[in-house]
Amino acid sequence: MLAFSDHTGSWTGTNEFRLMPTDPPHAAVARADVSCAAAGRLTTIAYTWTHPDDGEQDGLLVLGPDDDPDSVIALWGDSWHQSPAAKVLVGAIDGRQVRLDYQYAGDWRWLITVDATDPEVLYLRMDNVVPESAAPDRGAGPYPAMVARLLRA
Repeated sequence: MLAFSDHTGSWTGTNEFRLMPTDPPHAAVARADVSCAAAGRLTTIAYTWTHPDDGEQDGLLVLGPDDDPDSVIALWGDSWHQSPAAKVLVGAIDGRQVRLDYQYAGDWRWLITVDATDPEVLYLRMDNVVPESAAPDRGAGPYPAMVARLLRA
């Protein structure tokens, strides 16, 4: 079952954000509330983070199983990253890690990883993938745009 019932509750820690791969990461406080719904088949992660110029932001990630037992489907909304419309992401679950993929703006990609392998830590990682078409000489590939390490509040 997909739900991370042992990770329900409030979490707090730090998030590092950077817009471009050459930018230094901006560290700030981050929070998340994890809950289960639909008889434990869905997991919701409501989170907050801080943009260095635009201030506090929030997002919601709803994870659920797809028809294939190793597949995951998610609804993702974030006040800064892809406002105003929520996006549907697809991915896979491997043990206690969920990896989601979303393509945008042509051939750009966004990868989200939820790592619940440690019962005392919740990791949320969001990688932006720079396409070869945007950086033909250098800089193509994924880089960590957001990395949150959260502990039980």
